[in-house]
Amino acid sequence: MSELSPPSAATPPHPLDGLNPQQRAAAEHGVGAEPAGPLLVIAGAGSGKTSTLAHRVANLILHGADPQRILLLTFSRRAAVEMERRVGAVLRKVMNMRAGQTPPALPWAGTFHGIGARLLRDCAGRIGLSESFTIHDRGDSEDMMGILRHELGFSATESRFPLKGTCLSIYSRVVNSQAPLGEVLHQAFPWCAQWEDALKRLFRAYVEAKQDQQVLDYDDLLLYWAEMLGHEAIASDLGGRFDHILVDEYQDTNRLQSAILLAMKPTGQGLVVVGDDAQAIYSFRAATVRNILDFPAQFARPADVITLDRNYRSTQPILDASNAVIGLARERYAKNLWTDRASADKPQLVSVSDEAGQARWVADQVLAQREAGTTLKSQAVLFRASGHSAAVELELTRRNIPFVKFGGLRFLEASHIKDLLALLRWAENPRGRLAGFRVAQLLPGVGPATAARLLDDMDQAQDPRAALAAFKPGAAAREAWTGLVQAYKDLCTPGLRWPADLDIALRWYGPQLERLYEDARVRKADLDQLARIAAGYGSRERFLTELTLDPPDATSDESGVPSRDEDYMILSTIHSAKGQEWKSVYVLNVVDGCIPSDMSTGSAEEIEEERRLLYVAMTRAKENLQLIVPQRFYVHQQTGMGDRHVYGSRTRFIPESLASLFEAMPKAPPLPPLRNKDSAPVARIDVGARLRKLF
Repeated sequence: MSELSPPSAATPPHPLDGLNPQQRAAAEHGVGAEPAGPLLVIAGAGSGKTSTLAHRVANLILHGADPQRILLLTFSRRAAVEMERRVGAVLRKVMNMRAGQTPPALPWAGTFHGIGARLLRDCAGRIGLSESFTIHDRGDSEDMMGILRHELGFSATESRFPLKGTCLSIYSRVVNSQAPLGEVLHQAFPWCAQWEDALKRLFRAYVEAKQDQQVLDYDDLLLYWAEMLGHEAIASDLGGRFDHILVDEYQDTNRLQSAILLAMKPTGQGLVVVGDDAQAIYSFRAATVRNILDFPAQFARPADVITLDRNYRSTQPILDASNAVIGLARERYAKNLWTDRASADKPQLVSVSDEAGQARWVADQVLAQREAGTTLKSQAVLFRASGHSAAVELELTRRNIPFVKFGGLRFLEASHIKDLLALLRWAENPRGRLAGFRVAQLLPGVGPATAARLLDDMDQAQDPRAALAAFKPGAAAREAWTGLVQAYKDLCTPGLRWPADLDIALRWYGPQLERLYEDARVRKADLDQLARIAAGYGSRERFLTELTLDPPDATSDESGVPSRDEDYMILSTIHSAKGQEWKSVYVLNVVDGCIPSDMSTGSAEEIEEERRLLYVAMTRAKENLQLIVPQRFYVHQQTGMGDRHVYGSRTRFIPESLASLFEAMPKAPPLPPLRNKDSAPVARIDVGARLRKLF
């Protein structure tokens, strides 16, 4: 910690100035008291959760807590960095720090998986792991699963066996939900239930292969952490390292993460979790809302509960409607969000003819809002599934309205990025077959058979690096082979300082890039971006670990949003929009079959999560919220001018009893009279008699 400036004559500001009473209670709970019991903070949407958590951490430090003994768990590395920045800002202000002074760092702020990787590296020798273990990303894990699937003969079964990606998803669900394989198959993968015994064989082989190669997958970081906490001495050691454990977004944790926390702090002393059961929407990742609902009762001394219900984002009419929607939930922590932001404008329920009409309506509203002074960046279109926005995307493009849609190919999924990272991973762990298998085949004249023979030699050798140098490839590969051997030797040089490793890898990979890809120039820009990212890490191991655990969505995720126009609007799934906010929000397809999805109505729990999804979408809006209800949907697989369609009904989550909280749009104009009241009477005609005469 930097030396602090002498206290000024003026009274320093109180660290909790600016917090409302509930936020302050959460920041002060148990501070300075021994022991501080467990605390659950129910933080409603837009209630200043991040600020409250940051002020609590700062308050702990100001009252003597050692920052080295504070564990702060978030769900993204970026969130951890932001939390540390906010804590530092509070400390700077309260401690009267001079320019250039730095507040105490939080070395144990990070994601569950990132912290797990650090603890496993630290305890590797005690649990039978090599300290040089490497971590597979999802692509590598799928590839390993695919190889084993083929070796066990499951790629040649008479009936369709699950693909490698599905197999990995099933395995991951079993690990994170801590549920038996049969139960997972029945609930989430019923079409795979017939393969239960075969999948058990595959998963056993997968676990053994990872252990043989000293690699861990993403799920292992939690699984190994939880398993080593089952040893009393290790649990006591790890739990004793931290006086305070704070967890953000607790409603998004799975059973394994909850088990880790309870093993680290079995009495709950020093444990604080923050979340909102009304925003628990990630069950497809094995998260369970039961963790937050059942948290207070997990301890001999039940956890205290503090509710943050003052909203700083939305207007009161938007909150009234949102409160009413979530108020119909079967089970929840009761809270009604409120705000000082009064408004006469209710959220709107917009009825349109079909999806094309929905697209036209959205485009019209977006342009009208823009003309009224609302930038495109302050407007967002949200939807339940990615395919729901297709018509809107076409209409926005036709009208030259720029937009960015969240989703698509991730940066680390690009083949040239995977090539380079595979070389670095192979140097870090010579036993990693997948990385070596990929790198070897980058050379001309090296195919799967030659690569497998090389890796077999390295596996059997006491010194894998020497085996690589001694290997004799075919004649077609010999010229390029020398360069690979030299690059690998250089990468394994003791004392090499990062990012010199990356420079070596880039020099070797450059010619391969030019030979393998026609668009090498474009791809090189991605490699340059990777080099810039790498410069922010202290070692090759940290770079590979952090990039695997918290990858950027795309190149622009690290370098800033692409400058496609001076302004652009946002299109996003509701899941991706969580934690975001916009002045104007348009929610598509607010009908049964879309919200709730017809794929998520198999149980009461699934339906309740769909209700929470709508609530999350509604609470993203600051001032203008429009829920759009198409009246009919055209059936796919018909001619372009076909008229086969089904009718849509407004979502069950907005029953007629809540309709008064919304403004119905568009308002139908009154029908014009058919004739003037003062016009001459028209003769009566017996149409029925005429029809009878036809037969």
